[in-house]
Amino acid sequence: MTSVWESLTVDARDPSRLAHWWAEALGYQVISDRPDEVEIRPAADQTPGIVFVPVSDDKITKNRLHIDLRPADQEAEVERLVDMGARHVDVGQADVQWTVLADPEGNEFCVLRQRG
Repeated sequence: MTSVWESLTVDARDPSRLAHWWAEALGYQVISDRPDEVEIRPAADQTPGIVFVPVSDDKITKNRLHIDLRPADQEAEVERLVDMGARHVDVGQADVQWTVLADPEGNEFCVLRQRG
């Protein structure tokens, strides 16, 4: 017996705002938007989704799990995400081939270079 990856859950101060931000960043759809849970997916019938749930506390330390994005054009994608409200962060990555950004609530994620 195996499991199927259904979703990734993200704690958020403002789940609706953060879910809509990630939906725009990833080209996903908002599947449900309720006060206790907001879910986004690539399409209504596709998983895994990302579920955003409310919490009352702010994020304090570096994420132990994060999303890696691999766009066709790293530089253009970093610029687009920063224009949307992401910010550059230093998590001790030194001189690497990817860019570390944080979403509007401070959750780190990486934007990788193109494969090839």
